[in-house]
Amino acid sequence: MNDLILKATDLSKSFSHNGEQVHVLSHIDMVVEKGSFTVIMGASGSGKSTLLYALSGMDKATAGKVIYNGTDLTSLSESRLAALRRRDFGFIFQQMHLVSNLTLFENVAVSGYLDKKVSASEVKRHANELLDSMGLSEVKDHRPAQVSGGEQQRCAIARAVINTPEIVFADEPTGSLNRRNSIEVLDMLSGLNNKGQTILMVTHDLKAALRADRLLYLDDGKISGTLELAAYNETDEKSREKQVNAWLASLDW
Repeated sequence: MNDLILKATDLSKSFSHNGEQVHVLSHIDMVVEKGSFTVIMGASGSGKSTLLYALSGMDKATAGKVIYNGTDLTSLSESRLAALRRRDFGFIFQQMHLVSNLTLFENVAVSGYLDKKVSASEVKRHANELLDSMGLSEVKDHRPAQVSGGEQQRCAIARAVINTPEIVFADEPTGSLNRRNSIEVLDMLSGLNNKGQTILMVTHDLKAALRADRLLYLDDGKISGTLELAAYNETDEKSREKQVNAWLASLDW
C-alpha cells in the first residue's frame, strides 16, 4: 500500500435548523493515499462538498479528526490552517474565481508570490511553464473574460498547482463546462496525477469519475460504497464505464 497522506476518523458535521439537528456528515472514516486520484460521488445534497471542505480544513467538522501527514487539522488555529492550505493544498472549484482585472498569467503568478521562500523570478518562470504546459501561452496576457470557460479552468488548475501542493482538492471542476472543455480539463488532471500529484475530487459527472483509481459513494452523509480501479487508460474507457455504471446502479445512484 502507498503512504497515507490524509486520514479522516469518525468525521461528523451537523448544524441546527429550526431547532433540529441536521447531520450533513455522519462518522466518516476514510483514507487518501499519496499519488492517488480519489473521487467522491453521491446524489445532490449527500454532503460531498461538505466532506471535501472538511478534509481540506476549509470548514470545521463538528466531531472527529482529519490527519494530514501526521498533523491533526482539526486542532490547528485558523492562521496555521491558512498557512498550511496556502503551502500544501491546491483548490479547483466549479466557478473558477479568477480575478477579472488580472491576466491569466497574473492570476497564476499572484498565488505563487504568496510563497515567500520562492523568488519572484522563479515564480514567473514556473507560471509561464505551467501556462505553456496547459496550452495557454498564446492567451496568457488575456483577461478571464477574453478566453473560453475551458481556458479559464485550465488557468485555475495552473493557479492551484503553482506552489507544488501535496494535494489538489477539486469540487465539480467540470460542472460548468461543455463536453470538449471538460475533457481538456480532465486530461490536465489525469496528467498531473500521472506525474504523482494526489487529487481528491468531488463530481456528479460519470465521465469525470472514470479518471479515478478509487471511487467513494456518499449517501446521506455516510460512505456507503467504495470501488477500486486500475489507473485510467483511455483505451479501456468503455469497459471502465460499464464497471462504474454497474457499481453505481448497485448503490441506487
